[in-house]
Amino acid sequence: MNEENIYANLTQLGGESKLPTSPEEAVLERVRNPQQGTGYLVRFTAPEFTSLCPITGQPDFAHLMIDYVPGDWLVESKSLKLFLGSFRNHGAFHEDCTVSIGKKLEEFLKPQWLRIGGYWYPRGGIPIDVFYQSGPAPAGVWIPEQGVPPYRGRG
Repeated sequence: MNEENIYANLTQLGGESKLPTSPEEAVLERVRNPQQGTGYLVRFTAPEFTSLCPITGQPDFAHLMIDYVPGDWLVESKSLKLFLGSFRNHGAFHEDCTVSIGKKLEEFLKPQWLRIGGYWYPRGGIPIDVFYQSGPAPAGVWIPEQGVPPYRGRG
């Protein structure tokens, strides 16, 4: 199969894409893992993630770290960027945003393992950090710490 057919299902990469107005509208895309059978970690860092407080409508900011050990699929990074950006006008608590992102990626990619750390900046003087993990980390894969320090003027 030639590369043109392998990537025919990608609708966002290589062209202009508008930011989806909600996570429900966002379209995640995936490509086959070219290293199937090899245990390795993929890390995405989104240090400027934003959503809205569902009560006040005020913006909330987080540093997200998404780690996964792929199975058959890799998430296409532009579609992930647009999916994360779709939360910009979405009202939800920190816990809901973080866990729903982790669960959506887990369901879509069916990775061997996935974790997400949501390191939220303070609102009302209290930072809230939220963590979700799909299960025990697989043996034999190097999984570094996420390295985001506890809040002390994080950044």
